[in-house]
Amino acid sequence: MKNNSKLLIAIVAATLVSLGGAALALSGQDKYELKVPNGLAFSEFRGYEGWQLISVSENGGVYAAILGNPTIIDAFRSGIPGNGKPFPDGARMAKIHWIPKKLETFPAATVPATQHDVDFMVKDSKRFADSGGWGYAVFEYDATSDKFAPGTEASKPPQAHDAKCGFACHTIVKDRDYVFTDYRHR
Repeated sequence: MKNNSKLLIAIVAATLVSLGGAALALSGQDKYELKVPNGLAFSEFRGYEGWQLISVSENGGVYAAILGNPTIIDAFRSGIPGNGKPFPDGARMAKIHWIPKKLETFPAATVPATQHDVDFMVKDSKRFADSGGWGYAVFEYDATSDKFAPGTEASKPPQAHDAKCGFACHTIVKDRDYVFTDYRHR
């Protein structure tokens, strides 16, 4: 299991490096013009493709890489949230989801394939005081059109129409400043 986790981390990291810039260059859409109604704009996360890896996950058969800006990486390294302190304002995370597939050249490996969506979180205790200090956004990806769109109530999971769309799920980790993810040993 330990070797599988290391392999998954390596594959996701390599995929991010090799495909991140190419996907942006080939897209016919300016994703940075998108905004969740009454909420976060994609442009608030410009450059997320190059952020450092916090962790990886798998949920319901979908793989994810969780990336963080320097503010949140520094917070994790200082012991947050385990030390009981909140994340600082300006901390940002991006969670990129992919549908997995078997690697053709090495069928024992399962790797990310088609992108599913990207989720964002930003800590801004004044702007998002009514949702634990965090703002949330989900942007679904349509591989056929190579475009992103804000998540809706028809999304899986359903998304509300504002920056509090992820708050209800995150309340179960209130004691961790609403963050599920741990920064893992390297």
